[in-house]
Amino acid sequence: MSRSRKPEWLKMRPPSGERFTEIKQTLRDHDLHTVCEEASCPNMGECWSGADGSAGTATFMLMGDRCSRGCNFCDVQTGGMETLDEDEPENVASAVTEIGLDYVVLTSVDRDDLEDQGAGHFAQTIREIKRRDPETLVEVLIPDFQGEPELVQKIIDAEPDVIAHNIETVERLQWPVRDRRAGYEQSLSVLEQAARESDAYTKTSVMLGVGEYHHEVYQTMRDLRSVGTDIVTFGQYLQPSRSHLEVSDFVHPDVFDTYQQIAEEELDFLYCASGPMVRSSYRAGELFVESVLRGEDAETARQRARGD
Repeated sequence: MSRSRKPEWLKMRPPSGERFTEIKQTLRDHDLHTVCEEASCPNMGECWSGADGSAGTATFMLMGDRCSRGCNFCDVQTGGMETLDEDEPENVASAVTEIGLDYVVLTSVDRDDLEDQGAGHFAQTIREIKRRDPETLVEVLIPDFQGEPELVQKIIDAEPDVIAHNIETVERLQWPVRDRRAGYEQSLSVLEQAARESDAYTKTSVMLGVGEYHHEVYQTMRDLRSVGTDIVTFGQYLQPSRSHLEVSDFVHPDVFDTYQQIAEEELDFLYCASGPMVRSSYRAGELFVESVLRGEDAETARQRARGD
């Protein structure tokens, strides 16, 4: 079924517009990478352009554009690791200010080759953004740091507003989909520590269309709520090239709607972004502000989501 013809609901427009061009040029000027570009995200134009007057969402990818792992779904290049750019935290913060973002997403490649797997570099970037403007909301999409609590704690201590880590798929399919250094329980432990030991909201993402069954998706949602995860997103897996994992099936939009309803109404996630073209950082700032900060007092929302 590799490279099957996509259904009509997966058609997308190429990114364009003045805002898109402006952000892309700013990134080039600061020699920065975004996961939007490196992972061939289909929503790049929509997220960067924003909606309803918002500044949009851009996801900066720290520590280079090459990953130490080789997950079968991912379009980011593997190997050939580079020395960390010590100026990157300041360059990212400068770009955030120049673009005018009030909500920024930071993610990274896996850097298992580094002593602290890049946790310190991540934390430094968060602090630099907050130093320039404490009101900037920072979401971090972090690696699992091989499940080492002291490295996750470095992220917590930097005080981001949202801590995200993607569990990617259901338990049964973890290793056909992800690198074997990752794992279901390891990812749950990262999310649990972030929920337990920080004031940040916690978030994760699940890909559909890799061979999962409905009951497995439901169990994954239950497992995520059991460790205190506040926000979940669902999106359709799309095969980046013939050498990547094949698409098992194209999930109908009605199924995505059902998962969103279950997540929000039955399992009390704060919100769930769910749709064929949704990715983990899809309209992250807009949805967070609309669904969390404007919906109710932040602490009340967090307590409700965690069952306090």
